[in-house]
Amino acid sequence: MPAFDRYIGIDYSGARTPTSSLKGLRVYMAEVSRAAAEVHPPPGRLKYWTRRGTAEWLVERLTEKCATLVGMDLSFSFPQSYFDAHRLAYDWPAFLEDFRRHWPTDDDDTSVDDVRTGRTGSGAARSGSARWRRLSEQRVGAKSVFHFDVQGSVAKSTHSGLPWLRYIRDRSRGRVHFWPFDGWEAPKGRSVVAEVYPSMWSSQFRRRERTDDQHDAFTVATWLRDVDKDGSLHELFRPALTDAERAVAAFEGWILGGT
Repeated sequence: MPAFDRYIGIDYSGARTPTSSLKGLRVYMAEVSRAAAEVHPPPGRLKYWTRRGTAEWLVERLTEKCATLVGMDLSFSFPQSYFDAHRLAYDWPAFLEDFRRHWPTDDDDTSVDDVRTGRTGSGAARSGSARWRRLSEQRVGAKSVFHFDVQGSVAKSTHSGLPWLRYIRDRSRGRVHFWPFDGWEAPKGRSVVAEVYPSMWSSQFRRRERTDDQHDAFTVATWLRDVDKDGSLHELFRPALTDAERAVAAFEGWILGGT
């Protein structure tokens, strides 16, 4: 029997500002008995989702009485090398707070490049090396969260999205499980938010008329639904890690489905 009733896939975008209408930010939603379909922003002046609008919409969905599994295509944390270089505790909630103080990319008129260039924030005090990668990124072949301005990079999505993870967590506290930071086992009936890497599965699904961003969001929602229905999701929540690897992943995070 599936553990969730609803599945949301989000292909994130780190472009422009939190209130900008972003063509690359796409949302798909599936249900146990319903295929994934695109979710559009509420009617209004903006054609596409904004990061702020997406976060607000997610909070509404995650506080409903409907067990929901959300997969978001951005890195949820940074490598251990970053924590060590900046003398940070191995504590994910504290990391989110510290990051937001230096990278206020949830401010309405602030872009990632505004912080990178020093126009606002203090990004230079919380920077990293493109040579640093999380254990999970090494396992699946993903780029470093500090590898900016290259094809396939998630650096901007991550640096723009981390404050919104904090926002979602704060406004849904106690009702949403952020995997694996809140524990490797997902509590029964609780909604879960997890990091995903759609490139791992996108070739399994026909593209049809979808753009790359649409297809990635569709892939996430569909894959989450499929692995829950076939019973393999439970094991994916428990990747085969050593005790030492599990301790690192507890604050670095893990990509759902990564081995």
